[in-house]
Amino acid sequence: MIRNAIQRLMYGRYGNDQLNICLVAAYLILYLLYMVTGLDLLYWVSLVVILVAIFRLFSRNHTKRRAENSKFLQVVEPVVKWYRLKKTIMKDKEHCYFKCPSCGQQLRVPKGKGRITVTCRGCGASFEEKS
Repeated sequence: MIRNAIQRLMYGRYGNDQLNICLVAAYLILYLLYMVTGLDLLYWVSLVVILVAIFRLFSRNHTKRRAENSKFLQVVEPVVKWYRLKKTIMKDKEHCYFKCPSCGQQLRVPKGKGRITVTCRGCGASFEEKS
């Protein structure tokens, strides 16, 4: 019965996306900081952030919300890519990673091969590195 009521309420609404999740996380962080410091400014900023998240959640303008989320993902993408690359490098104990000096592409070579010539698959540039 409650599930049906929630489904009826959310029918035609935009719902949740990555930007909303980030807004809720920002709200929680700001509110916790407010609780620790007691700064009223943090309370009001956190209130605005959660109201924006709720507005986006119940919005019926799907086109604008998708555009906002797409813009957010474009801004956050370099950080996410960097984090994933660093995580992969930390886990991978069998390979060395190098950045191509010409195009900047990340290249992976096996460890323990001594001094080798690395050829970039993207631009074809060759450079020597120690693996």
